[in-house]
Amino acid sequence: MGRKTEQNMRTYHRYLGFFLAGIMAVYAISGIVLTFRNTDFLKKEVQIEKKLGIGLEAEALGSALGKRGFKIEKQEGDIVYFKGGTYNKITGQSSYTEMKMPVILDNMNNLHKMHSGHPLYWLNIIFGIALLFFSVSAFWMFRPKTTIFKKGLYFALGGMLLTVILLFV
Repeated sequence: MGRKTEQNMRTYHRYLGFFLAGIMAVYAISGIVLTFRNTDFLKKEVQIEKKLGIGLEAEALGSALGKRGFKIEKQEGDIVYFKGGTYNKITGQSSYTEMKMPVILDNMNNLHKMHSGHPLYWLNIIFGIALLFFSVSAFWMFRPKTTIFKKGLYFALGGMLLTVILLFV
């Protein structure tokens, strides 16, 4: 590769890095927060009142509440008790508590976990391509004959080995 290609890659890498700095920070923060998603770390208790369909059975009730692994704890007359709340089969009224993240962290996590059904999923694809470009263009930051480039190759090899190990653990 010539000097011009090296210079262009450095320029693209630099300005794309500046442009995507904010979204990379969001992904970094939400990635750390998502590590603790099975705990109540940073979550606060929120009371929810919801009108649901009348006479729902266990499976339909869990689905209407959006709860995975939903289980009814007990039923007394028309009142159904489940973890953190109740449901009235006659009125359809449900009252329960949930642990929720602050709005900004919840939005960050939703952006991080976006899927193809979301209208903005293509932004995640573009961001993924940009990160792939960063990982490849980093090899054009220094000339191949320099010591720093050769040391960089050792670090890259170490990072690749660590990634392979993590994939099989």
